[in-house]
Amino acid sequence: MYSGLLIILLPLTLGYLISIKNKKILDVVHRALNSMVYIILFLMGITLALLENLSAHLFSILIYALTFFVCIFSLNLISLLLLDKFDPWKIPKHKQEKPPSRIKMVLESLQLCGVLLIGFFVGLTGFKFLHYADKGSQIALMLLLLLVGIQLRNSGMSLKQILVNQRGTTIALVMGASALVGGAIAAFLLGIPVKMGLALASGFGWYSLTGIVLTDAYGPVMGSAAFFNDLARELAAIMLIPLIINRYRSTALGICGSTSMDFTLPVLQRSGGVSIVPAAIVHGFVLSLITPILMAFFT
Repeated sequence: MYSGLLIILLPLTLGYLISIKNKKILDVVHRALNSMVYIILFLMGITLALLENLSAHLFSILIYALTFFVCIFSLNLISLLLLDKFDPWKIPKHKQEKPPSRIKMVLESLQLCGVLLIGFFVGLTGFKFLHYADKGSQIALMLLLLLVGIQLRNSGMSLKQILVNQRGTTIALVMGASALVGGAIAAFLLGIPVKMGLALASGFGWYSLTGIVLTDAYGPVMGSAAFFNDLARELAAIMLIPLIINRYRSTALGICGSTSMDFTLPVLQRSGGVSIVPAAIVHGFVLSLITPILMAFFT
């Protein structure tokens, strides 16, 4: 348990201690972070291909991912809709801008699946050196978390700003709590340990981290299921945000999970106006901050 905590929390903490003022260096960190996501998914694909009795495992991945997505996303929707009903988000009326092309954004998300598939087909070749993919994925994870820590420290968000923006923090807590309940329900339905379900649910849409941590902790089947569960959240959010944001603003933000501070932020901003941006950044920041801690605890 303690080695798992060190792998996750040590590089994250070290990264958070690094303060960078140079914008060019921060841009390099951002690009490196994006690259690490693809490297990790590639290594996940290789690890998955090296499984024995592969066809049975692929069916298990589908069942696990579908069950977790339905349970977690449904609980998120119910809880966030209740928040919208009993604590409505009062804002000036805003005319929606033309949102980014949803087809383009969906294709960008599906690129991640493509990288995983490429790794999978490379793994099927069976070369001996591919068995080091497990070790490689651990190193890649630690580097990813170091970069995430740097990005969080230099995101411009102070603890005071997070606490002041109560709406973003409240939505994050509601989303996080309901996701964990959904994960526990899914674990019960699938007959797996509850802490495994809680670990998967605590990804909150952060597919690269969830996938690799669960692969290391519980094997490539659970890691792949976690990846597809979180990717499905991102795709569902892209489709739903423009349809519900005017009436159910908190729900539209909450279903994004941790992606509200990066990938889905343009959709939120164009559909809900610039006033949603501070809450979206705080929401994503809070979830990104607690995800590694919860995953380290549950795994």
